[in-house]
Amino acid sequence: MSRSLRNRAAIAGIGQTEFSQASGRSELQLACEAVNAALDDAGLLPSAVDGLITFTMDSSEEVEVARNLGIPTLAVFARVPYGGGAACGAVMQAAMAVATGVANVVVCYRAFNERSGMRFGGTSMAGATALPAWLDVVAPFGLLTPAAWVALHARRYMHEYGVTNENFGRIAVVDRRHAATNPAAWFYERPITLEDHQRSRWIVEPVLRLLDCCQEIDGGVALVVTPPERARDLRQRPALIAAAAQGATADSEMMTSYYRDDITGLPEMGLVAKKLWAESGLTPADIQTAFLYDHFTPFVLVQLEELGFCARGEAKDFATIENLSLGGRLPINTSGGLLGEAYIHGMNGIAEAVRQIRGTSCNQVAHVEHVLVTAGTGVPTSGLILAQPV
Repeated sequence: MSRSLRNRAAIAGIGQTEFSQASGRSELQLACEAVNAALDDAGLLPSAVDGLITFTMDSSEEVEVARNLGIPTLAVFARVPYGGGAACGAVMQAAMAVATGVANVVVCYRAFNERSGMRFGGTSMAGATALPAWLDVVAPFGLLTPAAWVALHARRYMHEYGVTNENFGRIAVVDRRHAATNPAAWFYERPITLEDHQRSRWIVEPVLRLLDCCQEIDGGVALVVTPPERARDLRQRPALIAAAAQGATADSEMMTSYYRDDITGLPEMGLVAKKLWAESGLTPADIQTAFLYDHFTPFVLVQLEELGFCARGEAKDFATIENLSLGGRLPINTSGGLLGEAYIHGMNGIAEAVRQIRGTSCNQVAHVEHVLVTAGTGVPTSGLILAQPV
């Protein structure tokens, strides 16, 4: 038996709620709605599900989701840590379960009221839970939010490679351009120009402007993972999981890995990239479109380098608006990404990758055979390559 996951599992269904700034319902209800939508998309009943996988940060317990949807038994249930770094990792865990016969239908989900509930950096954040010990080192210097944590890495990257905030702004323009033609996106019909980006206020000068930072959104997304043989008999064209990987390095921290000799890279993503290319047998030249986790624009440039689309320090030249937009060399985040569509911890990016494989995206790339997806950056992370059915 092959020890590789390559093409031994498929995403057979995708579902999501609307994306809003005030859902008006509980996170559990959002999770159940997303799971139900994904099952309906696949043409499956809740009774077929025997596995649920989510994020350690998700508030909706697997048994509660099962109880509310009428899922009778669970053969596998698990949670993946490290915030947005868990997105592709959850799918990898599901793929391992179905590839080994532990389960047959595993649903991955993530749902939260991040806008109407607890917001990063808000006064409710500190009161909601005890701050982790690692914050003791950075908090006295004002590094209390993800924007501040990312900015310290990005400032050194700018210094080393002659990168400017305008270079980062191109990512925001591309994402908002794609969101503008996606009716499900929060910023539907609201594109921006590079001039708009440069006029937005500073969040961390001279690194991040407001339009470099992803939005906070209420909503949920779910994905159905099955063996390919079963997926072929279901309602939708399956997206084969050609490769899946997680990566952490010895000196990884949650966004604050400042004690490395070089803080301009993302070694966790470099490790994920190495594993994805090895397992799939593909190279960056085989990828037609990608979802690159874009909670903050600087790390999109760094990902392009770690993934091998360009050499270190060359992303500022590779990442032009033309190259990354629909019709360009590597269209990214065709649903609008976290900046333009919604911030559901990257799960919405996986759903868009499935739509690209199916040929149903609002911004469909021509002749898609392989789609690359990455999860959260600056943390232990994960990635996927999805492929057309063989």
